[in-house]
Amino acid sequence: MDNKLSNINSIVALPEEDLLLLADKIVQIIEEGKHVLAISISETIKKTYWEIGHNIVKFEQGGNARAKYGTALLSNLSKILRAKVGKGYSRPNLNNMRKFYLMFPKCQTSDKSAGNYQTSDKLTWSHICELITIDDNLEREFYAKECIAENWTVDYLHRQKESGLFMRLALSKDKEGVLALAQKGQEVQKPEDVVKATYTLEFLGLPDKYKESQLEEKLIDNMQMFLLELGKGFTFVKRQYGMTINNIHYHVDLVFYHRILKCFVLIDLKRGAVTHKDIGQMNMYLGYFAKEENVEADNPPIGIIMSHYKDELMVEYATYGMDSNLFVSKYELFLPNKEELRRMVKATLG
Repeated sequence: MDNKLSNINSIVALPEEDLLLLADKIVQIIEEGKHVLAISISETIKKTYWEIGHNIVKFEQGGNARAKYGTALLSNLSKILRAKVGKGYSRPNLNNMRKFYLMFPKCQTSDKSAGNYQTSDKLTWSHICELITIDDNLEREFYAKECIAENWTVDYLHRQKESGLFMRLALSKDKEGVLALAQKGQEVQKPEDVVKATYTLEFLGLPDKYKESQLEEKLIDNMQMFLLELGKGFTFVKRQYGMTINNIHYHVDLVFYHRILKCFVLIDLKRGAVTHKDIGQMNMYLGYFAKEENVEADNPPIGIIMSHYKDELMVEYATYGMDSNLFVSKYELFLPNKEELRRMVKATLG
């Protein structure tokens, strides 16, 4: 009995740090294995579904298949597949596989070792199912690029798609700019690249009647969603950022720092229409930050006045000769009419 106790004590007395290091190493191996397995499963699923879509399209294009089966093709095929292999092959799922092949005709590449990936290789099946609901090629290509570059979740892709992000960004660009936006995603090189003409804040859930203080409070409460709506590179600094000029106290509603442009971004919120006084005040804020808050590595600050109403002519006159980094944007509390935005973008493309 004493020998058994002695053996147990000797086991417990082993150096605990060494054991913990071993355990951590094993956990790392397990997690890496899970990650590799998940990627392998995802790629296999996509390849399988793409091949199924390919064969459906080939069958449709061969001979009298469409004339013989018509719209019942996928329904009949679904019944047979479910009887043979079980669930997962409903008519809607088969239609998604068919659209996957048609919209991503080069799902897999022959030389992945060289890093020569197609867009669809880097997306999950859930992302692809969301993307194939977009008929416009330029719009779909933009969202696919952003999903990869910004590591968007499926839920966030859905939200940005429903908010018409591509169209809202495209409206501020010419034809070449719209094409570049679709091909490269959103690039941030200058202040204009981080400012939207309209911000969609439907996630705030504000009532019809609200105060500016309520708008600010809701944005703080929903800061993660607001940062996503602002776009890449924004970091929140402070609300009601105070400054004193000639013994008069002023406050900027929200202050951010942009990591890519290396500059402060000042946001003032307006419940009603923006006025020339609001514009002059923001210009003063920009001057203060440039002189008093910037350090040597910082670029000139950006000012954005977010207003629920915007008089374009008044803004044009009021900003004449002012800092080019001062912008007046609208905000909306509901999702935009995507079809109207789409028509406007098509007009730009001619």
